[in-house]
Amino acid sequence: MIIDTTEIETINSFSKLESLKEAYGIIWMLVPILTLVLGITIGVLVIVWLEREISAGIQQRIGPEYAGPLGILQALADGTKLLLKENLIPSTGDTRLFSIGPSIAVISIFLSYSVIPFGDHLVLADLSIGVFLWIAISSIAPVGLLMSGYGSNNKYSFLGGLRAAAQSISYEIPLALCVLSISLRVIRSSTVDIVEAQSKYGFWGWNLWRQPIGFIVFLISSLAECERLPFDLPEAEEELVAGYQTEYSGIKFGLFYIASYLNLLVSSLFVTVLYLGGWNLSIPHIFVPELFGINKRGKVFGTLIGIFITLAKTYLFLFIPIATRWTLPRLRMDQLLNLGWKFLLPISLGNLLLTTSSQLLSL
Repeated sequence: MIIDTTEIETINSFSKLESLKEAYGIIWMLVPILTLVLGITIGVLVIVWLEREISAGIQQRIGPEYAGPLGILQALADGTKLLLKENLIPSTGDTRLFSIGPSIAVISIFLSYSVIPFGDHLVLADLSIGVFLWIAISSIAPVGLLMSGYGSNNKYSFLGGLRAAAQSISYEIPLALCVLSISLRVIRSSTVDIVEAQSKYGFWGWNLWRQPIGFIVFLISSLAECERLPFDLPEAEEELVAGYQTEYSGIKFGLFYIASYLNLLVSSLFVTVLYLGGWNLSIPHIFVPELFGINKRGKVFGTLIGIFITLAKTYLFLFIPIATRWTLPRLRMDQLLNLGWKFLLPISLGNLLLTTSSQLLSL
């Protein structure tokens, strides 16, 4: 049997073309993920710089000023220092749990960014259960903290991990009930649909005015989820040295540091999406109709405007948790649990009942 050489060359060229198409598809699929990771990294560096500058202003002292202009490279210098430091592991601890814990905390928070819309349909995964996926994923992070505390074989670390788990359980329930109230009002659970439902009346269409009780409960619960003052009981230095971070050094300690700021940024982004209108320009349509659709004119320009509006609202809101850190004293553990179970849970249940009643009456 004689096979023509031209047929063999055609088959080979076709197989090469198919493999190139597959490689191109994989690369094109990774581009938005890597872009999101790069953007999140830059966002975290900006938050660290902002917190240091705002903290310095509140305390009337000089903030970072030597590492780059206005000290903007200080966070990058700190990250480089942690990367080059020695990575110590407790000799009597559980090495596997000790090493896996920080990674679980960071990865679970990173996954939450996949359902956040930064512009008109500019979202990595527009899921019908977007907000509830965030709540489900965020509940994994305390497991990593508990693993880190147990694997350190240190009583301070273990107590810090237990506190992190108890605090997360106490405040995730009110947080989920507030999100459920928003979902009931919009009759959608997609983050994109929730933003679009607030776009009709501009500033007055925000869920902030329709769910004021839910907004306050969500704000307090998100601060507790981020373990920010006055809710930083898992790492209270006066009681637990550094909590679950006590035995960590080098890049693993840096992962916990990054995870706290990642959690703060994702919480602020969800406040923007759920309560502050997301990427929409917050000007009522009846007043300035030509500006109302400014972020829908042209794909590139509209996308950039949407990203700018989302980030502007997010970073303006970030002033609240940053200022709270240097304003309020730390709670005791019993006060923290009482606030979650005896106050926020009944209030969030009452808010859910009011939302359900208003939706039934409007039918």
